Amino acid sequence: MQTVEAVYDNSGSQNPLIEALPECLGSEQFEKQIRCCPPPPQACQDMSMAERRQGLALLPTVFVPLDYMYYVYDSLYRMLTSSYHTLTSRERVTKINALFLSGGSMAGYGAQAQSGALLGTPGLGKTSTLRRCLSLLPQVISHEKYLGKAFYCKQVLWLHVECPSDASQKTMAYNIVRALDMAVGSNHLDYLLRARSGSVSSVSTYIKTLCVTYNVGLLVVDEIQNVVATAQRTNRIKPLIRFLTELTNDTCTAVYFTGTILAETVFQSEEYLRRRTRGPRLLPFKPDGAYRAFLQALWPYQYTPEQAVLTDRLANQIYDYSGGIPAYISKLLEEAQAQALMRGISRIDRKMIAAAADYLAIQPPKELGTGTFLSDFQAPAAGSMEHLTDTPTQQEAEDTPEDTSPVKRLYAVPRGRKAAERDERDLLVAFKAGTLRELLLSQGMVEEVVLC
Repeated sequence: MQTVEAVYDNSGSQNPLIEALPECLGSEQFEKQIRCCPPPPQACQDMSMAERRQGLALLPTVFVPLDYMYYVYDSLYRMLTSSYHTLTSRERVTKINALFLSGGSMAGYGAQAQSGALLGTPGLGKTSTLRRCLSLLPQVISHEKYLGKAFYCKQVLWLHVECPSDASQKTMAYNIVRALDMAVGSNHLDYLLRARSGSVSSVSTYIKTLCVTYNVGLLVVDEIQNVVATAQRTNRIKPLIRFLTELTNDTCTAVYFTGTILAETVFQSEEYLRRRTRGPRLLPFKPDGAYRAFLQALWPYQYTPEQAVLTDRLANQIYDYSGGIPAYISKLLEEAQAQALMRGISRIDRKMIAAAADYLAIQPPKELGTGTFLSDFQAPAAGSMEHLTDTPTQQEAEDTPEDTSPVKRLYAVPRGRKAAERDERDLLVAFKAGTLRELLLSQGMVEEVVLC
């Protein structure tokens, strides 16, 4: 539980929930705060085997900021702000009364809060990114006095819950209450479990009342792909999504879904789901400069007696085994060093990379779905935005229709046999070049004419 006292910016909005929000970080400050790069090993030749293995255990803690992460942080901050713009404090009290009188369903108060989704190939760091983005915001703000008048309330900026594996509406409600109890130090879950009326509708009304009472701004629902398997067996996915939709409408709490690309099949099944789950769909690195920059950031963390040089062949091999997925890249580098240490080899090489890939049984997906490659995100612009204009490349990209066909996985080293060189008189070459008719006539062959 991270609770801070409210500090108002006196912007004149007459909304204490808005004025108490922390300032949105710039891209440079954001990257500096989420980066986690412990000091690389020094004097590896003097390390014992135990020290080397202990050092390898630190490799997964390295966190390298990527360009897409600031876009996620910016989206979360805007969604959070929109939640508190929709209702004033007085309107929130009115909502609480209306929820009790209407039995949990109401309309006509405030605007609709925003919602969105972050989906992508497993291993791209979506959950880690969300947790680090949320950690930059205090979870709870405590209010006591505003403009010289008493104003006692708690403002819960965000809650992070996991989607239940059975897509149960009641289980999701319990997860939300548990997360709220951990944030504010309450025991609402115990009360809810002891309540005589445990129907879904009564639990739903109780959740909505708590969200309004504690001014919950953002609800992040992780592992949303859990609903896919359930949707194939039962029809419980729609009640769960309907519950979250009503929560957004009745409490003005923004909802942000995150998970793997499997959830896209459910989100695309209904128009209202497509509208409420807009957001980035992430694909792995391309075998380009962005991938090499990420690999270069991890390369100094070598705990073998000698450090290997990052050559093009090594980089291409790691890419082809990992599929450009950051989690696999990091794990391959760690396991290759472990294999080298156990075999008494002084540094990692192509053989150790292959042994690590075989030991880990890494199999990147052959079909990635649709989305944006990590390499295609542009670094956020720093400084003033007054003189920025669209470049021709950006304008052309906006005019180009979106390709919704699934993307096949990429390789750094092309697969298959090399194309054989064909003579210009080859029939296939002539057909592709549009000169087949002339070739047939020049060789004195009979040209068949078909009349339709």
